[in-house]
Amino acid sequence: MSISVGQPAPDFSMPASAGREVSLKGLTGAPFVLYFYPKADTPGCTKQACAFQEALPQLGKIGVTVIGVSKDSVKALDKFAAKYNLHFPLASDTETTTIAAYGAWVEKSMYGKKYMGIERSTVLVDAKGVVAKIWPKVKIEGHASEVLEAVKALGG
Repeated sequence: MSISVGQPAPDFSMPASAGREVSLKGLTGAPFVLYFYPKADTPGCTKQACAFQEALPQLGKIGVTVIGVSKDSVKALDKFAAKYNLHFPLASDTETTTIAAYGAWVEKSMYGKKYMGIERSTVLVDAKGVVAKIWPKVKIEGHASEVLEAVKALGG
């Protein structure tokens, strides 16, 4: 990962589902979670998004915004959000600028072929805009609960 705990979160501004725009500037003042996933409406990414959607009432109660980030177009994200009733913003980073800044754009390998892709990872940023926790190579099972516990530990 190219970022580390304790450093200021890299700046970003991205279009998101439901006509929203998400930016570091707009989120500073309350903790937020950015989670990076390879592709909307694929089995693992759907499971992950639904887990965050289920945790949303608890996260929202403590003032935390969750944002999913992928290379998908806003149109694809809107379709994904509607299909699974996802209420949090799904941000589109087609240029991979934010994905790379947060260390989620990595070399992957499949069947011996190397390529660049998104590593499933999550970053928790505190109310001051500082990276509080990083989860690289996320395993979907139980991850939303881990994030919720980390947010509670922030005193959010």
